[in-house]
Amino acid sequence: MTANTLQSERIHHYLRPKKSFPNVWCAGCGNGIVMGALIRAIDHLGLDKDKVVVVSGIGCSSRMPVYLDFNTLHTTHGRALAFATGVKLAKPNLKVIVITGDGDALAIGGNHFIHACRRNIDITTILIDNKIYGMTGGQFAPTTPEGKIATTAPYGNYEKQFDPVQLAIGSGASYVARGTVYHVAPLERMIIGGIQKKGFALIDTISNCHTYYGRFNKEGDAVAMINDIRKQAVSVKAAATMSEDKLIGKFLTGVIHETDATEFCDEYQAMCERVLAKGGK
Repeated sequence: MTANTLQSERIHHYLRPKKSFPNVWCAGCGNGIVMGALIRAIDHLGLDKDKVVVVSGIGCSSRMPVYLDFNTLHTTHGRALAFATGVKLAKPNLKVIVITGDGDALAIGGNHFIHACRRNIDITTILIDNKIYGMTGGQFAPTTPEGKIATTAPYGNYEKQFDPVQLAIGSGASYVARGTVYHVAPLERMIIGGIQKKGFALIDTISNCHTYYGRFNKEGDAVAMINDIRKQAVSVKAAATMSEDKLIGKFLTGVIHETDATEFCDEYQAMCERVLAKGGK
């Protein structure tokens, strides 16, 4: 039996092939790359499938839990982190992972995102960042760069874009990283690090949507867009030796922020114990 066959069998152990395939993603979509990285990260950690919960909202990326053989919740638009918070509070021993898109997490779900970071609740969030709403028709998202075309911005987007990494750091997350669908091995390591970190973890994952964003903005097919992502990405280590002018038009990848801070479920449990010790109910 070859190494590729063994890896394929391990991956299928985490999928629901008879129920949900073929998937709904466009050929060349980065969502499948992220799903593979997540599966390999969980397999590397040796996590019990029954102790993992994968939660999503609405969008192309949010279809991922449908294909994964864990405890899964496919919830309402923008509310994945609210549902995930409830799961984590009820069962703090579970590993809770949220799969979301830039529109789902940062537009209708923006309030939940900020407060999940602020609470520093032990949830790992993989934000697949393709700069557009893919499933609902190619509208501009909070991460769409200024001047780029979308169905709701036919003359170019005139709004400022969010940086999910800086938003998460400023809101209080313990672990903030950025990966890409080209740099798969580092992405797996970031997901592993995020799952292992106690507290809120964000892995902002730069991906491609060639069906809408690429087509509207004449950026080519999936291969062309993923190659462009490769050219624009600069690791934190490499950036430390580069001048500011050489970093124009680039984005940083790697673990950008990591700190130790109190975690929400631990604080809640400690409060309950203090109240009970004083005779409270």
